[in-house]
Amino acid sequence: MAERGRPRAELVLTDEERDTLTRWARRRKSAQALALRSRIVLACAEGLSNNEVAARERVSQPTVGKWRRRFVESRLDGLVDEPRPGRPASITAEQVEDVVVATLESVPDNATHWSRALMAKRSGLSKSTIGRIWRAFELKPHLADEFKLSNDPLFVEKVYDIVGLYVNPPEAAVVLCVDEKSQIQALARSQPAFPMMPGMPEKRTHDYVRHGTTSLFAAFDISDGTVITALHRRHRAVEFRKFLATIDTQVPDHLDVHLVCDNYGTHVCPESEVRRR
Repeated sequence: MAERGRPRAELVLTDEERDTLTRWARRRKSAQALALRSRIVLACAEGLSNNEVAARERVSQPTVGKWRRRFVESRLDGLVDEPRPGRPASITAEQVEDVVVATLESVPDNATHWSRALMAKRSGLSKSTIGRIWRAFELKPHLADEFKLSNDPLFVEKVYDIVGLYVNPPEAAVVLCVDEKSQIQALARSQPAFPMMPGMPEKRTHDYVRHGTTSLFAAFDISDGTVITALHRRHRAVEFRKFLATIDTQVPDHLDVHLVCDNYGTHVCPESEVRRR
């Protein structure tokens, strides 16, 4: 039975085009948008219908039809960016690929990341062109996010224990999140502040007197939001043990205590171990 609907554009690849599309689709660090478009065109070249390609790549049928049509009209250049009115684009697909790959897989000499000026100097393109390419492929070399993978062999078990305490706290027990803020500057303004008045905010002097530093220890009760606090001049294991003793005196004796804290050295050393009465 003939396929219903609008007839799809016939798509035939040359050997050179197939090699380029395969390279774009398989490059592990290439921009995912270009890789997806390349896979769509390769699948269409196999003779699959738009519906079959859409199901394989998990995209909509109009998306498949768009890139099939764009490739038939403009070949490889049609996968790079939307055509604009005016003079024809002077940037080839190979130049765009070179900028994207260099951005993803290399760093400039004597610098931590690419800037538009450095990439323009390397590629011979203008800084505005580099900016447009980066925007089109959502590349932001100047930004970096942080991550941390735990190397604790019992990490999963600890996560289950902590999440279980939050989601289903045990009966006859209190769950406390414990941490400290160290090196808090004890500052006093050199003159008394002027109180807030109608139409005028509170005013403070810009200079102040230093009175050293202090460390704030706090334990947050997840059930009612109350906080047990203590101030100490330092934040060694000795001070942490004193804070544990403070917690012990403020929590009723008939309740068990579960503490959630990080692996800071003062929290895990033997001096910090303490038992309920």
